[in-house]
Amino acid sequence: MSDSCRTVAEAKAAFQSCKRPDPKDRVQFYDSWAENYEKDHTLMSYRAPELAVNHLSDNFSGSPEGALVLDVACGTGLVAKLMAELGFRHFVGVDGSKGMLELAANTGFYQDLRLALLGTQPLPAQADMFDVVIIVGALDAGFAPVSVVRELCRAAKPGGFVCMARGEHRGAPATEYKKDLERELQLMEEEGLWSPAAVKQSERYMEDPHLNAERVEGMEEERYISGTVYLYQKSFNPSKPIINHTHVSAAKATFSRE
Repeated sequence: MSDSCRTVAEAKAAFQSCKRPDPKDRVQFYDSWAENYEKDHTLMSYRAPELAVNHLSDNFSGSPEGALVLDVACGTGLVAKLMAELGFRHFVGVDGSKGMLELAANTGFYQDLRLALLGTQPLPAQADMFDVVIIVGALDAGFAPVSVVRELCRAAKPGGFVCMARGEHRGAPATEYKKDLERELQLMEEEGLWSPAAVKQSERYMEDPHLNAERVEGMEEERYISGTVYLYQKSFNPSKPIINHTHVSAAKATFSRE
C-alpha cells in the first residue's frame, strides 16, 4: 500500500537511490518502490510522461485507435494512461520490475506485459511490429545502456515512430551518457535506419532530486532540471533517410518552458 503521508524528502531519497550499478539491486529497489512510485513522481513534479505523450500526439497523423504501442520501461503505466486519454487503445508494456508490472496490469490498459531488464536481456518485441515505440525516463546513466535505442528502432514498423524522453541530470556520468546517446542517434540516422521527426526541449522536466529543500527556496528556475523529447520515424527504405538535415536543424531548435 502506498504511503499517503509521503514527503518530498522521501521522494528525493528514492530518486537518488534508484540508480544502482548492479542490475539485481536495481530491480529489487524498483520492486520495493512500486507502491510509492507514482506518489513520488507527483511530489517531484515529474512531467516527462506528459511531455513525451504530448509531443508524440502533436506529430502523429495516424489513427490512435488502431495503433499498436510498445511502452518500454513502462513502470506502473503512467504513459499508457495518458495515451489512452488521447485515444490509443493497444499497448504492450515492458519493464524489468515485476512489482511495477503488477501495478501496470491493474490499470487495464495493457494487452500484454513482458518482464525484461534493458541492457541485460534482449527487448522482448518482434521486429517491425509497432506503430509507436515509447520510452520515458530510462535513457540515463545507471539505467538502460545507449545500445537499447537500436532495439527500439528494430521494434518499430517502417514509418513508425520512436519517442524517447530523458532528463538532463547533472554530473559527469549523465553528461557523458548524453554525448554517447546523441552520437548513436546521429549514427543511426546516417545509416538510414530512421530520421528525426521533431526534437523538443523543456526547462521543467522535473524537480532536481539532488537539491536540498533549503536551497530550493527562492530558486524557482534552478529547482528544475530540463529535459528533451526525441521523436524519430523509422525509415521505409533503410538506405534513404525520410527527412533532410535542414528540417532536423529546425526541429532541434524547438524549446519550451512548459
